[in-house]
Amino acid sequence: MLALDIGKVRTGIAVSDPQGRVASPVCVLSTEDMLANAPEWKRVLEDWEPDLLLAGLPQSMNGTASSQTKYARKTAEHIAETVHLPLEFVDERLSSVEAKRSLHESGLSEREMRGKVDMIAASLFLQAWLDERE
Repeated sequence: MLALDIGKVRTGIAVSDPQGRVASPVCVLSTEDMLANAPEWKRVLEDWEPDLLLAGLPQSMNGTASSQTKYARKTAEHIAETVHLPLEFVDERLSSVEAKRSLHESGLSEREMRGKVDMIAASLFLQAWLDERE
């Protein structure tokens, strides 16, 4: 499975192992490039050969949809349709906060974290989703 933490500028990507037990961060790509099915995105799909895309939905703390929720849903649906993969959604509330905390604890500065947060967040909500399935 590939998890997508979709933002308006960047999308973080994480992958599960073939047994569906462990999530690992992969990379961060331009959301625009993913929507255009650019070579970098195609290479990720070829390298990991996912059976499913799992997209995070950034909901408000009370569980309601925001404009970002709607954007992430629409973008994920377009990407999944373009690459002909099934798509599921998962609540990703606080995954970016947790990712930043984890990176900060490992000693990275705000500048060094840039670009890493999204893929770490994707791996966090993918791991939670995998754990629920066991």
